Amino acid sequence: MARVDGLNPYHGRIRPRRRLAEFITARAHVVTMRGFYIGRFQPYHDGHHRMVADIVDEVDELVLGIGSAGHSHTTRNPFTAGERVMMVTKSVAEFDLTTYVVPIEDLDRNSVWVSHVRSMSPSFDVAYSNNPLVIQLFEEAGVEVRQSPMFNRDVLEGTELRERMIEGGEWQHLVPDAVVTVIDEIGGIERIQRVSDTDSNGP
Repeated sequence: MARVDGLNPYHGRIRPRRRLAEFITARAHVVTMRGFYIGRFQPYHDGHHRMVADIVDEVDELVLGIGSAGHSHTTRNPFTAGERVMMVTKSVAEFDLTTYVVPIEDLDRNSVWVSHVRSMSPSFDVAYSNNPLVIQLFEEAGVEVRQSPMFNRDVLEGTELRERMIEGGEWQHLVPDAVVTVIDEIGGIERIQRVSDTDSNGP
């Protein structure tokens, strides 16, 4: 823009380039709080879902670690990592939150477990867990750990749900609808009942 009668046309207002630079700088200083929550999710149930609902209010993004990712087709771990990724991903889609679901394989050296988790996960600022060992390991590594009140723990527990599945009991009302859909899709009830027989009678 040309100068008119010796006046500066930008006097009293911010030049466009300066405004853009300030916007970019401001965006660069926005801090994203990312949380980490790990579980075996065998299966993902309403107790897990309630904890995620609580976490949503505290973080901008959440990493959900699928623990014992290499285990499946047993009574204790009937579902594969991929199947659990489906359960979790579909269930947490209802929350207005960026989430990352990552499989985490077991490591039989507790002293380096946190380093192992970090190598498999996006970086995070705070971990969420009610597991005493997990809390201890994260705290020793200098990671802040937050706990959440247990919700209806007498029935919302993986062992209880799996026993109901094996015995043909009611379990659907204890998990998100998306989990029911995934388990039906993969024939999960038939599988856990079969592997339960195998575990009882031997291969």
